Amino acid sequence: MQDPQAITGKDIDYKYVSSGAVLQLLKTQKSWEWIGSLFETKNYMVQEETFFSREKLEEQVNSLNCAKKENQIAPENAYVSFVNSEFTIVPETEGNELNTKEAYQMICRAIDNDAAEVDLESDPKAYKKADVTKESSELQNMVNTYKNLTKVNITYTFGDETVTLDGNTIKNWLQFDEKGQLLQNDEAFRQHVVDYVAQLAADHDTVGTERQFQTTSGRTVYVYGSAYGWKIDQDKEVAQLMQEIQSGTQTTREPVYSMRANAHGINDLGDTYIEVDLTEQYMWYYQNRNIIFQSEIVSGLPSDPDRKTPPGIFTLNSKSSPSVLRGEMTANGTYSYEQPVTYWMPFNGGIGFHDADWQPYFGGDRYLTGGSHGCINLPPENAGQLYSLIQYDVPIICFY
Repeated sequence: MQDPQAITGKDIDYKYVSSGAVLQLLKTQKSWEWIGSLFETKNYMVQEETFFSREKLEEQVNSLNCAKKENQIAPENAYVSFVNSEFTIVPETEGNELNTKEAYQMICRAIDNDAAEVDLESDPKAYKKADVTKESSELQNMVNTYKNLTKVNITYTFGDETVTLDGNTIKNWLQFDEKGQLLQNDEAFRQHVVDYVAQLAADHDTVGTERQFQTTSGRTVYVYGSAYGWKIDQDKEVAQLMQEIQSGTQTTREPVYSMRANAHGINDLGDTYIEVDLTEQYMWYYQNRNIIFQSEIVSGLPSDPDRKTPPGIFTLNSKSSPSVLRGEMTANGTYSYEQPVTYWMPFNGGIGFHDADWQPYFGGDRYLTGGSHGCINLPPENAGQLYSLIQYDVPIICFY
């Protein structure tokens, strides 16, 4: 509260201006009727006017101590902050910033009513108020939303390994100003979620990586796999995680995958896989570490880059019996070759397992001169056996 200040009539050119009403009233009185006034009292009402400079009054109001900038403290809105390990509403502060227009109007009314003083604090409009108060439903909704955030506990499982995302980590993704006010920035927060999921993928995806593989023949080879492995569906995982954060979910789960492997860890190939040794010209089908099928093969012609069987890790695309294998279409509308087969099991585009009764023998060095167009040729009886055994999710490891 500040000390009182005075604005004098001289300060605002305050003047009494006669309208002539008093003089006119005097003229209507009769001198001989004075005796009657001894027995009765008469009151006469006349309207007289005063004038003052509204421009000077405005200057006076603006020069009041309470109107000076250095003497004013602006009100502050209520806001959400993180205090004592929880989200809470910090109440607004009133301040003492004068609303000069309202103060001017109050003083004008006081002058018009011949009032000798005016208390600006008596009018709640005379001082500026905070726009947002602690009763704000919007702030309460914010508090409830962010309280859910602190409850979040998502434990991701990657086989025997776990990674936990909790409210303490998520809180660090929020922005606060120097006074501790929570700054809502949904785009920046979502970017933190996107980055977190991207790091999960970088740490645990195996699609597109090279694996060390111990062959049946005892060699250690490195095989790249772009069509097999673990791959987190980052868009879907971000959407699910955002929803769980908003609802304060506590759960243990796998991330959302777009591709899955048979096992976690260094060897995500698991104990069930098909091994195709393109150097030894032999293949094995392991199920739970036990060999359930094996055969000599003839792979693609290694001297022709277009016919050489590419290494890599794949899975079965489809099965059909019988089928016709076709080469590229020529200019006259025919195919470079057409070969009927009884069993067709593609796993890498147009490359797959199939029977090949035209091969004089399998294994050994046959592929060096009589290699296929990239497919894995099998003896007809072996191809039939493989056709009955092969499953879609089994990794097919081809290597030299």
